[in-house]
Amino acid sequence: MTMIDTTWTLKGGKVLGPAPFFIAGVVNVTPDSFYDGGAHGDTLSGIAHGVELARQGADILDVGGESTRPYADSVSEAEELERVIPVVKALAEADSGCVVSVDTYKAKVAAEALDAGADILNDVSAFRYDPELLDIIAQYKPGYVLMHSLGRPEDMQDAPAYSNVVEDIIAFFDERLEILDKAGLPMDHVVLDPGIGFGKSLEHNLTILREIERFESMGLPLYMGLSNKSLWHGLLGLEVDERQNATQVATALTAAKGVPIHRVHDVELARQTLTIVRELA
Repeated sequence: MTMIDTTWTLKGGKVLGPAPFFIAGVVNVTPDSFYDGGAHGDTLSGIAHGVELARQGADILDVGGESTRPYADSVSEAEELERVIPVVKALAEADSGCVVSVDTYKAKVAAEALDAGADILNDVSAFRYDPELLDIIAQYKPGYVLMHSLGRPEDMQDAPAYSNVVEDIIAFFDERLEILDKAGLPMDHVVLDPGIGFGKSLEHNLTILREIERFESMGLPLYMGLSNKSLWHGLLGLEVDERQNATQVATALTAAKGVPIHRVHDVELARQTLTIVRELA
């Protein structure tokens, strides 16, 4: 499959692209990230990490202040604001060429981050956890990552089950998109993330990746977050610091199947991978 140029409309009508792919670099401002264990958990190191990911070629810097890995502890609104807002503001003002995304499901955090310069809301909850979040989405009209999750981080991996994982997620997206449309969010602001690892077994995750083209029939760009995730332990027995090769192979295969937006920890390697796919696919 040939990579096709994609655009994504963000807050204020800003348009990302057209481009064959976009890379969202992960900026975890948390002490308990599954990947870096809190290496960038304070404001200054979070900002520095974002600047470095921009240098490596990120298009988007996705800033998060609460880990959403399975069984992660929740974080108070006040603590998440303290972690996220200074980093969002600094990166939005850094003139790095990147747009800033905020990874949150809390309405107040989303609103303050969007006021501080974020253009994208990356929402693992599909606006189900905080009843006020839909109003924020409708008001600010950011670029919006609509992600599927079965349950919440504290319970989503407790024996997840589906009638048919792909069909069930497509039905979920249809229902959520109808609500967004009625709330007034234009569909060119929305991208779809099937939520690898969020309430899925290893076989669920693999089925989604094998059948990823089925989601493309919905007519919206796909956003993929599979970087260094636990499915690579389930499939290959790899520990967190051993999953780079698996991540790059899967990134290449999903890109070749038409996925344009990739959320990754290692931006430099992902850019090499996606550039090769662009030239050869």
